[in-house]
Amino acid sequence: MKKSLKLLFPLVLCVFTTSAFQSFSPENQVDGFEFRTVKNTAFKEGEKLTFRVHYGFINAAKVTMNVDGSKSTVNKRKVYKTTVDGRTFKSFDWAFKVRDKFESWVDARSLAPLRYAKSVREDDYTDKDYAIFMHGNKKLKNTEGILNIPSYTQDIASALYYARNLDLQHAKKGDSYPINIYLDNTIYKLSFKVTGKEIIRSDIGKVRCIKLQPKLVVDRVFKGDDDMTIWVTDDANKIPIRIKSALKVGSIKVDLTKYSGLKNSFSSMVKKK
Repeated sequence: MKKSLKLLFPLVLCVFTTSAFQSFSPENQVDGFEFRTVKNTAFKEGEKLTFRVHYGFINAAKVTMNVDGSKSTVNKRKVYKTTVDGRTFKSFDWAFKVRDKFESWVDARSLAPLRYAKSVREDDYTDKDYAIFMHGNKKLKNTEGILNIPSYTQDIASALYYARNLDLQHAKKGDSYPINIYLDNTIYKLSFKVTGKEIIRSDIGKVRCIKLQPKLVVDRVFKGDDDMTIWVTDDANKIPIRIKSALKVGSIKVDLTKYSGLKNSFSSMVKKK
């Protein structure tokens, strides 16, 4: 169980991700490199989302997604300071204690990460990483040196917000979206496909959702490459409402429990009659 959970937490954060559209504007340049422009219609500073993680029938952990409310810059470019924090509840610490934090400084115009930091504590295991993205050179510099990367590679935290700006409302069943994710000095080529729409009962009420199925990396955690389902709100916010997956040892369910500071109205919430 411990080996599965150790790999599971970062993978749970990854599954919200996909690729997005891009367009270019001449004034959006740094040192001759022309950044894409991705219009952010899904989130704003001050947004906070809280999720509960169930491991089987056990209420095991909490994950929070937060966009800092203050204005920040990196290399004179406006950025969104985003944080994804995962930690087990004290009642579950005896089985496997997790205190993980992933931070990303996301360029406000391109929604590409400029800096990334990871701080992980999982039982007696600890690890830290820091990366600077050099998108013009298709490289990043991290604690181990220089790594070649595909164009606009995302880290875990930035990808969650980047993916929410996809126009999923007009996607067709079966449409697939790829993305490159950086984690632990490795680039993972991930993707998901749209499988339909569904109204689900959740902790926050009945919600109209878009149903997604990520293509997973089969390893010590997942049984197969299609054993996970994600439900996101069928509105402009595209908030993850639920994630369910079968594991080689047990199962996991992640549910949204709280939200605040949304950019748009929660129009996918089904009103009580």
